[in-house]
Amino acid sequence: MTNTSHTVGSSIHTRIKNDIISGTLKPGTKLKLDTLKIRYATSVSTLRETLNRLTSEGFVEAPEQRGFLVSGMSREDLTELSNLRILLECTALKASIAFGDDEWEGNLASAHHKLATLETRVINGEDVPSEQRRMYDWIFHFSLVKACNSQNLINVFENVFERYIRYQVSIFPHHCGKTLMEHKEIFDAALSRDSELASEKLKTHLRKCLSFSLSGM
Repeated sequence: MTNTSHTVGSSIHTRIKNDIISGTLKPGTKLKLDTLKIRYATSVSTLRETLNRLTSEGFVEAPEQRGFLVSGMSREDLTELSNLRILLECTALKASIAFGDDEWEGNLASAHHKLATLETRVINGEDVPSEQRRMYDWIFHFSLVKACNSQNLINVFENVFERYIRYQVSIFPHHCGKTLMEHKEIFDAALSRDSELASEKLKTHLRKCLSFSLSGM
């Protein structure tokens, strides 16, 4: 594959994945190649490659090789993803606390400040786009774990997080008020290099998010 075709394929992959995460492409939607070819202005071969990749990542299904459709959503899947996220993120957080340097601390402090400011705006009644809220939430949680010293762990965590975010988009796009203090507690424990407390605070936060989202399904 040439560099140009690889770049095009990566771009199409990102666009389709984002449309699935945002709900633009809804669960169960049949992904017809002729329609997608026009929508994303790309070739059928690039689409096949992209959809096969998204299938391996859990965003698309290919039942008995009879075409492609957007993966469904269920309480069971959300619970499994949440439990996976707890396992991966707590492991990566402990490693980041052990390996993280001053730059990690600075990036984490910046990410927390931006998220806390945004959550405070929401609590005060300001209309903040849910997409911006999700982005700042991702930056904070990624900043917690990015110094874990394992790219493989980061890659798996990112996939689980993005699949989990599909539920956040559809179920609780404005869930901010309850998380402000929880994020602060995780941040404080991480900066204090208390890996057990930080992990416990993170686990409690994620379990509360799961309970909240399940109540909305």
